[in-house]
Amino acid sequence: MVLTVVPSGIAVFLLDIEGTTTPISFVKDVLFPYVKRNVKGYLHTHWHEKECQEDVELLRKQAKDDNQFDGAVLIPECHSGENADKEQAIKAVINYILWQMSQDRKTTALKQLQGHMWTEAYVRGEVKGEVYEDVSPAIKKWRKAGKKVYIYSSGSVEAQKLLFGYSVEGDLLELFDGHFDTKIGSKVEMESYRRIAQNIGCSTGNILFLTDVTKEARAAGQAGVQVTLVVRPGNTELTEEETSDSIITSFSELLLSDHK
Repeated sequence: MVLTVVPSGIAVFLLDIEGTTTPISFVKDVLFPYVKRNVKGYLHTHWHEKECQEDVELLRKQAKDDNQFDGAVLIPECHSGENADKEQAIKAVINYILWQMSQDRKTTALKQLQGHMWTEAYVRGEVKGEVYEDVSPAIKKWRKAGKKVYIYSSGSVEAQKLLFGYSVEGDLLELFDGHFDTKIGSKVEMESYRRIAQNIGCSTGNILFLTDVTKEARAAGQAGVQVTLVVRPGNTELTEEETSDSIITSFSELLLSDHK
């Protein structure tokens, strides 16, 4: 194992999730199939609840905006008490959700319903967040050394907390000092990392960002953030040029400069 010394002055570890702390396959092979398998039952069970109706209304509005695309499905209004209308509406919602997912859409309407379904799945124990086995021990060492640890993911803060709160290793939320999602800005934009540093209350140079995505690494580096690329099984292969950057295959390969 080749050790990589963490640059001196690093006070904060900023972690990506997919491909860094968690296999990329978790979302594609676990979370997304769960929605496809269970959306019909979920809608029938929760249809008359306020939260579900708010999700459906958001999807209905999004469907109208998508009406110009081939395959998009309009969702009819459902008049209370009329079962035929309900069944027709549910069928339309299901078809529209499956269409969005087939197009890899990331609309707020889709994410909102998916989030509510995943919450139920985590709480029931039907889904557990996958975390690489080297992640938890490394973070505990960093925190013991006085470092802070934050998450920055394109997934919502709510989704992040579910993944780590209901993980295969139990509740890991106490390992993190905070969470950021794209509300603070895109992960491929330099300004996002400056905002994160300002929010944390430190210099960008005191942050080490761990990610598997080179575009994110480049944006963070432009903001003055220290960066290490994480290479995990199933991640996109790096080009020869990209392999010149600081690279690890496990969090255990990071050695704190004051703990040689």
